[in-house]
Amino acid sequence: MSENTELKTVKKLPGVLSFSRRHVISDGEMFSKMPGGEMEPIPVIRHGIRGTQNVIPGKGKDDQKAAAKGEREVSNIQITETAKLDPKASAMVVRFGLGMLDIAEALDACVGKDRDESDMIRATIDDFTTRAKKSKGLIEVARRYARNIANARWLWRNRTIASVIEVTVSKKNSDDGKVKKIATFDSKTIPMNSFDDYSDDEKAVGDEIAAQLKGESEGGLIVEATLAMRADGNVEVFPSQNYVENKPKGFARPLYKIGHPEAPETRTPGTFTDTRVMGYAALRDQKIFNALRAIDTWYPAFDDTGTPIAIEPMGASLGLQEFFRPKKASSFDMFKRLVDIDPDSPDGMFCIACLDRGGVYSESDKKAKED
Repeated sequence: MSENTELKTVKKLPGVLSFSRRHVISDGEMFSKMPGGEMEPIPVIRHGIRGTQNVIPGKGKDDQKAAAKGEREVSNIQITETAKLDPKASAMVVRFGLGMLDIAEALDACVGKDRDESDMIRATIDDFTTRAKKSKGLIEVARRYARNIANARWLWRNRTIASVIEVTVSKKNSDDGKVKKIATFDSKTIPMNSFDDYSDDEKAVGDEIAAQLKGESEGGLIVEATLAMRADGNVEVFPSQNYVENKPKGFARPLYKIGHPEAPETRTPGTFTDTRVMGYAALRDQKIFNALRAIDTWYPAFDDTGTPIAIEPMGASLGLQEFFRPKKASSFDMFKRLVDIDPDSPDGMFCIACLDRGGVYSESDKKAKED
C-alpha cells in the first residue's frame, strides 16, 4: 500500500487476524511467612471428607422421608484438595512477576482474500498504535492496571479473608538484575470500583507500565502481597481451581499447584496414608491478569451495574453471566474503524486494552453477510 493512500474504515475483518498479548506474567506463588521471616511454600493436600448432600430435593417431603428411612443418602463422601498456612505462620505472602511489551508489535497475523483490505487493516492498526503511544489514553489504561495491582483485586477470595494487606511493587533492572522498590500500598484502603484520584505510588507504577507498553522501558515488575489473617493458625487459603472434565465420582475440588505430587517411595511401605501432598499452592497467571484487566467502565451498561468488568472483545462477564458489548460496542466492530477512533476516548482506551489482551479477530465471509 502506498504511503500516500488515505486510511479508511473497512467493511469486514480479514479471514486471519490475530494479536499476541502484550503482557508477560507469572503464576502467583503462595507462601507461609514464618516468625523468622523465612518463606515456606504452601502445600496442596489431597484428602477425604464426609460432607452432606447439598442438592435441592427432587420430591419434596417424599424425598426427605426417603432420607429418614435410609433410602436416600445424607452423607456426601468426597476426595478434595485443601491449602492451609503453616500453623506457626505470621502471614501469607503471594508473589508474581509482570512485564509489558510494545503494543506496536501486537499484530501477529493479518491475511484475507482481499489484499487491499488486509493492507488497509494493517495500516489502520499501525496508525492507531502510533497515536496510542503518544496518548493520555494509554497512560490511563496503565494506571488502571496499577490500581488493580495496588488494591489486590488479583488475590480474589484471599483478599476477603485478610484483615490487612500490604502490596509492594519493585522493578528488576534489565542490565544488572538489581531490584528497586518503587511503591507500597495499603490495599484495603484503595477503591475497587472507581478509577480516579490516583496516588503518587499508583502513578509511578502506572507510568512504568505505560513506558513498557510504549517500548521505552524494559525489566520486569515484582508484585508481592503480605496478608495478615483474621485468625491465627493453619488457616485455609485459596489458590486457583483446576477445571477437570469427567471428574472421577466422589472427587470434589482439584486445586492449581506448582511442582509434583509426593512420590510414593517417600512413604513407609505397607502403611496407610490418608493425606498426600500434591504440589504447592499458586494463583494461575491467567486468573491474576483477569483481575488486573478488570478496568472496563466504558461499556454502555456501567451506570446500571457500577461494576468494572474485564477487558473482553464483547464484554463477556463470567460473574454477571452477560455480554455487555454487543455489535458496535465490541472491539470486533471498532477494529474496522480504528482510523476514526481517538485513543483518548473511552472507545480508544478500550481498544488499547484489547491490543494488550491479544486474541483472534478473524471474520468469515458468512459472518460478514450475516452482519
